[in-house]
Amino acid sequence: MASLREIRSKIKSVKSTQQITKAMKMVAAARMRKAQQSILASRPFAVQMEKAVADLVKLEVLSDIRNGDPIEIHPFFEDRGDARECLMLVTADKGLCGSFNANILRQAIAWIQARRDKKLTVAVVGRKGRDLLNRLRDVEIDRAVELVNIFPKVGFKHAELVAEPVLSLFERGEIDKVTVMYTEFRSVVSQQVVEKQLLPIPTPKVDADEVLNPFGFHFEPGRQQLLSTLLPRDIKAQVYRFLLESQAAELAARMNAMESASKNAGELIEGLTLAMNRTRQGIITNELMEIVGGAEALAA
Repeated sequence: MASLREIRSKIKSVKSTQQITKAMKMVAAARMRKAQQSILASRPFAVQMEKAVADLVKLEVLSDIRNGDPIEIHPFFEDRGDARECLMLVTADKGLCGSFNANILRQAIAWIQARRDKKLTVAVVGRKGRDLLNRLRDVEIDRAVELVNIFPKVGFKHAELVAEPVLSLFERGEIDKVTVMYTEFRSVVSQQVVEKQLLPIPTPKVDADEVLNPFGFHFEPGRQQLLSTLLPRDIKAQVYRFLLESQAAELAARMNAMESASKNAGELIEGLTLAMNRTRQGIITNELMEIVGGAEALAA
């Protein structure tokens, strides 16, 4: 049975840990609210950019259909198969966030193992993802870019650092397909790993009778030049959103993990306090019995 000193030492240690977990929960909660605001602030730009690109693409497709020409929009729409695939993997830099890292790393391993016979390239964000790649010795993987220590201060410049090397590889024909894997922030208690094809962009279906430019606007510069400028920006905006989503999801997972840890610490303190009181009561009872026994011996 543990002594009073040992139990008191354990209680002190657990209380110290509980203070740390409570502080980490508060920090994660504050940062998560800020991350949510960043997602909301970036949404209008992303929506308008996506709409502008979609309208231009549809106009280009419609023009080719009406002229009887083969549909040729931009190299980003070119389906070249999937012999050379690239994974854009967004993970965390730190732990102590529950199953956040385990969930996405498990799915990333499954994705890589299913394609081990192909030529693979990975663009990885986050220390946890980089460490995973360092441990995978049995699969040959090229690395397009490694970006670590950017959370929780993600900016658009980080999206550019991740997207530009990947876009360059795709344009040069060195990779045929790009898949992004990140954790989507759905709510404070729900985060979901998402796997999405980034390139090539699916060609939209357009009806030949559809009216997309009823006023006959002319584009200066032409549609092709606009697309060549807007498409990379649109993809970078998407990557920026993926980074923001992952950042918010990580902070929510950390907040929940620290809340659970604080609760468990409280329950452990209650159990240890009860054990301490029982031990102290037993010591007092033994001392009283010794006093009574001594008194009886003297009386005899």
